[in-house]
Amino acid sequence: MAQEKNNNTPRTILITRFSAVGDIAMTIPLLYSLARTYPNDQFIFVSRERFGQFFIDKPKNLLFIGINLGHYKGLGGLFRLYKTLNKYKPDYVADLHDVLRTKVLRSYFMLLSRAKVANIIKGRGEKQKLTRSKNKIQVQLKSTFERYRDVFTRLGFPFTPTFTSLFNDSKGDITEFNNIIPQKGEKKWVGVAPFAAHKGKIYPTEKMEQVVALLSHEPDIEIFCFGNGPKEEAVANDWCSKYPRVYSFIGRTNFNGELRLISHLDAMICMDSANMHMASLAGTPAISVWGATSPLAGFLGWNQKSEDCIEQSLPCRPCSIFGNKPCIYGDFRCLNIAPEIIADKVLKKIGK
Repeated sequence: MAQEKNNNTPRTILITRFSAVGDIAMTIPLLYSLARTYPNDQFIFVSRERFGQFFIDKPKNLLFIGINLGHYKGLGGLFRLYKTLNKYKPDYVADLHDVLRTKVLRSYFMLLSRAKVANIIKGRGEKQKLTRSKNKIQVQLKSTFERYRDVFTRLGFPFTPTFTSLFNDSKGDITEFNNIIPQKGEKKWVGVAPFAAHKGKIYPTEKMEQVVALLSHEPDIEIFCFGNGPKEEAVANDWCSKYPRVYSFIGRTNFNGELRLISHLDAMICMDSANMHMASLAGTPAISVWGATSPLAGFLGWNQKSEDCIEQSLPCRPCSIFGNKPCIYGDFRCLNIAPEIIADKVLKKIGK
């Protein structure tokens, strides 16, 4: 096992998590807090290259290493990745993913480098009981943030999370977008992120359009649409053409730019999706709509409030952790929520 070092000797902790967008975003409040708690130690986070855009104003002792997993396929590829990362001589390895790839990688470090390792305990059994079709046990499960934190505690790095925003008490720089968005002034800015990876999480597009229409009736509200890809961009562009003060930010920038703009929003309407977690990183309140999934599973965004979650109390939900299961009724009735409910929640949140 890793040799114990005295208090004056810097320690190196290697941390792995390769997907997905929301899960990566959820690591940041813990990583930033952890690195600031132990300023003399080196923390190295390894993930996919594009996720480096999230690490705005990170602590100096937190290093992000972006990799292309396509270059490290199979056991041989993972061994090459091990050798590459072993150059940093980690004393500890924290596996925040616990999938086959990271299990193999941490085993290399444990057996060959004698590093002390720990992995996330996902609570799969508890989550199965929460989402099964009969005899559900509907209790609040440990949050993913707590599960991440537990990994470091088991490695000997207890800490109290202190993270508030990537931008601390300030806002992100959005001057580069001056030619595509209005100046904020006294108006309220509301983000709309109506999409998600799975159908069980997506509030029907036609209903979300009604939410946009209701909010656009307020002359002192400006609406910004977030998403990814040409199909989502086409939906947002259609709304922009129909309703006043609606702007599409889809395809305009990367994660980094979106986070900077989100920090200026007064509220974000979103699903149980990556955008909820991006709002959390920017310190922006999220009005989140939940369908097949539930905050009970432990994925509510950092510092987000349960009273800002919009969901129906149905005996069939939650039926899925990720929202990727087919609806047993075929109609996703859990997402049959009146647009007025969402619009009213937003108006109250922004003080109107």
